[in-house]
Amino acid sequence: MRRKKLERERVLGKKVNAIRKLRRSKITLLAVSAVFLFLVSGCGGGTTPPPAAPKGKTPVAQAKKAEPVQVAEKVEKKEAAKKEEPEFSYNPAGKADPFRPFIQLTPEKAAKSAFLTPLQKYDISQLRLVAIITLPEGSVGLVEDQQGRGYFLKRGTAIGRHDGKVKAIHKDRVIIEEAYSDVLGQGKVNEISLFLHRPAEEGGES
Repeated sequence: MRRKKLERERVLGKKVNAIRKLRRSKITLLAVSAVFLFLVSGCGGGTTPPPAAPKGKTPVAQAKKAEPVQVAEKVEKKEAAKKEEPEFSYNPAGKADPFRPFIQLTPEKAAKSAFLTPLQKYDISQLRLVAIITLPEGSVGLVEDQQGRGYFLKRGTAIGRHDGKVKAIHKDRVIIEEAYSDVLGQGKVNEISLFLHRPAEEGGES
């Protein structure tokens, strides 16, 4: 019995000694940690304070200085965009002139002769065909103006104010060609027929 008591006392003593050693080691560790933290805080290891704003430069002043820079950048971007866009240029070659009439009775030749025959001073509508004479060398037409003055026509005779020429003379009419330029500037030919006026037809109309 005594031996058992002694063994128990020894075991308890060992446990007590172990608990005491553990407590001492914890206290030592806490003391070392406290000393380390104190040394670190004393050496300036904390966070650095933010830098002070420069004197004389307020946020409003900085915004005012930034505005001209932004405006200049926008202007430069607009100018660059304008340079990138292709410039439109109108080429009138081969296109119609919008200011010219659709049908323009202009002479095909650029320059007219300074000398004009009496027939070239009349409009074709001011003349009337009153007779056609058939000859071996070719037919001849007779036209009169509003005053009753007569003029002979044969093939190739110049007539009218638009460089008209007699193309053919038939039994009942005379065909005249007038040269003109269309809206594209191309030369065209307009045919006008003068029909024979008979005295019997005129009497019947009256």
